[in-house]
Amino acid sequence: MVNALKANWFSNIRGDVLAGIVVALALIPEAIAFSIIAGVDPKVGLYASFCIAVVIAFVGGRPGMISAATGAMALLMVTLVKEHGLQYLLAATLLTGVFQILAGMLKLGGLMRFVSRSVVTGFVNALAILIFMAQLPELTNVTWHVYAMTAAGLCIIYLFPLVPVVGRLIPSPLVCIVSLTAVSAFLGLDIRTVGDMGELPDALPIFLWPEVPLNLDTLMIILPYSLGLAVVGLLESMMTSTIVDDLTDTTSDRNRECRGQGIANIGAGLLGGMAGCAMIGQSIINVKSGGRTRLSTLTAGVFLLIMVVVLDNLLVQIPMAALVAVMIMVSIGTFSWESILNLKEHPPSTNIVMVVTVIVVVATHNLAFGVLTGVLLASLFFANKVGQYMMVTSELDDRGETRTYRVVGQVFFSSSEKFIDSFDFKEAVDKVVIDLNRAHFWDITAVGALDKAVIKFRREGSDVEVIGLNEASATIVDRFGVHDKPDAVDQLMGH
Repeated sequence: MVNALKANWFSNIRGDVLAGIVVALALIPEAIAFSIIAGVDPKVGLYASFCIAVVIAFVGGRPGMISAATGAMALLMVTLVKEHGLQYLLAATLLTGVFQILAGMLKLGGLMRFVSRSVVTGFVNALAILIFMAQLPELTNVTWHVYAMTAAGLCIIYLFPLVPVVGRLIPSPLVCIVSLTAVSAFLGLDIRTVGDMGELPDALPIFLWPEVPLNLDTLMIILPYSLGLAVVGLLESMMTSTIVDDLTDTTSDRNRECRGQGIANIGAGLLGGMAGCAMIGQSIINVKSGGRTRLSTLTAGVFLLIMVVVLDNLLVQIPMAALVAVMIMVSIGTFSWESILNLKEHPPSTNIVMVVTVIVVVATHNLAFGVLTGVLLASLFFANKVGQYMMVTSELDDRGETRTYRVVGQVFFSSSEKFIDSFDFKEAVDKVVIDLNRAHFWDITAVGALDKAVIKFRREGSDVEVIGLNEASATIVDRFGVHDKPDAVDQLMGH
């Protein structure tokens, strides 16, 4: 118990606290921007980010991962807020949390095993592109000072770690933010700051129960939004968990993460915040800044609230150029540059899945659409590939009366047509033996193919014997097959 507590909370105190501060600074403009996207007051996103980060630090399944208000979730809220208002958004946030808790209890987090590496790579690359594209408005139609500050910020981020001793003790993104803020204030530069993003809250969040009628009409309004938010939130959180697992060479409890995300969203809804989920960009900032345990996530949430409520006078002076430099660093570090080199080495199907995932995510700005498209494509390629490994050989006995077909491989919807085409139904033999000792039947399409083969041979006057079905295949054939059921065969043949 003590060892687990130390490992999850106090094994990396300095690194976690400093990383949490960096993440908190980067969270503020994003939370405000996501609130604007959703059409709500900036405090809704800031309160949500504080609450979700703090709660997930205790109940989440992935130490060191950052959860808060996100753009992917904000995009799904726009119509609900526009048509029904903030109170219905808070109610939808609560229901989203309930769905996510149920997903964790049903162990749906295990579905991540169906997401292939090529989909994850495409997802990561698309996210890196989106993060970079999100910085372009801050670099468009601005004075040269902004470009100079951004370039200086990138130099600090990449060169400060080379400084002996100190470079390893203090996260370079934090040095970048503090240094550029000091320079901007000292020189009195007229550039965009955090204060220009929107008004910061000046009070702590309070308990709020959504002021909506508790009836079926309300449920019908928020249900589709809550389902969408729950799915997108869990999908992005699971993908983030996988990426952080790889970065830190550790494992996480995905079902606990599902439950934790649900609890955090319920807490956010009760404190006047909007639904959120794990943030890949901020999680990578946390990891690259030295954050590893739950303390870094807790620090990010607590320090975020302290800054927006107590240190708001200092906070509003942070130049956006400093945060843009940090996010560009995240974009560069997130993109899998190795995947470009691997295009020549990897199979075409793998490359297609990766590229299509990137294109769909970037085109729709919806991470869920891209991942679902990638998973679907990967599944189709896999089914087609496995279907090619099914083979049927045959031999005729010495008397020329019995033809034995030996089936090897997996028979399912993808290989069922090849299975049928492997038989010669016009050959005049007294008996046909279909040997399935080295085959496996997976679905009703495969069973239907076997029925079709047996019935066609019988139509040609051959006696058919099916042998060698393994137990699992025999179960599905006995249940759904008709070739050994005379009444069903007669009905099928129209007698």
